[in-house]
Amino acid sequence: MLLLLLAVVGLLSYYIYKSIKPPPPIPLPDNVSKKSLRVKLSDGRHIAYREVGFPKDEAKNKIIIIHGYANSKEVDLYTTQEMIDEFKIYFLFFDRAGHGESDHNPSRTLKTDTYDIEELADKLQLGPKFHVLGMSLGAYPVYGCLKYIPHRLSGASLVVPLINFWWRRIPHNLLNAAIKKLPFAFQMILRVAHYCPWLLYWWMTQKWFPNNRDPKKIWTERDIELSKIYYKKSYMDAVIRQGEYVSCQQDIIAGYGNWEFDPTELSNPFSDTNKGSVHMWCALDDKQISRDVLVYICDKLPWIKFHEIPHAGHWIIHEKKHFEAIIKAACTE
Repeated sequence: MLLLLLAVVGLLSYYIYKSIKPPPPIPLPDNVSKKSLRVKLSDGRHIAYREVGFPKDEAKNKIIIIHGYANSKEVDLYTTQEMIDEFKIYFLFFDRAGHGESDHNPSRTLKTDTYDIEELADKLQLGPKFHVLGMSLGAYPVYGCLKYIPHRLSGASLVVPLINFWWRRIPHNLLNAAIKKLPFAFQMILRVAHYCPWLLYWWMTQKWFPNNRDPKKIWTERDIELSKIYYKKSYMDAVIRQGEYVSCQQDIIAGYGNWEFDPTELSNPFSDTNKGSVHMWCALDDKQISRDVLVYICDKLPWIKFHEIPHAGHWIIHEKKHFEAIIKAACTE
């Protein structure tokens, strides 16, 4: 009887271990560096990137684009030649760790993502300063840049930026109201990622509890239209080619984990020189991001220029007129 009990406990323990342990990343092909531009970081990882626009040695504005959730350096934005010529822009797109053709980082955090950006900029000899533009979940490294490498910034743009519902200095009632805007299944994903990150893989794959994560529940009709244009299956397959855990799920853990700081604790990186600006863009029809929380942050940090876009959803970065406005502000204000 005792042996049977031990066998049952052993099998149950093995099942639990297999259920919660994320799979190893799917290796990238050996010839990936021949297909995509990549640089080797000091820790041995490679970051894939692409460059658009003016040669960096001649550019007046150097903008690093930080893609959002389940996205990559191939994000399709309206970087028109007219815009590039008018503002003399050099755009740098890159795959964040674990996405597309960039190696994953098993110890990935907000801080490591921030220093990846700085090291990538140095490897490519962008110069002492650059502008960082992050969208949606990809905005958390922008907050990281403002905190950890403010001296490297010529400007920053936060486009429909994520809200970490466990920021300590934001009023609890605002954060509670903000998370309740999301469908319950999405709330649970974020709570698991925050409180039990080691359990997130199991939660995202388990079948025991209701777990309907239909993104259409958090998109406007226009968002859905844009998703059909920009997020085809072949594109998504390339984004998560190393596995959904090392790309999307680690992204959620880094963005919604415990930060070392709150946005309201940031200092103006341009208070001494007055050469540079920080912009925050809020879409008023956005079903994911609470305007009230963003307004609170900007009230506490009046040096952030707050832009409200009426009749727009979460995917404003893919709307030509809005993207042009975002870039114009980054280059002129």
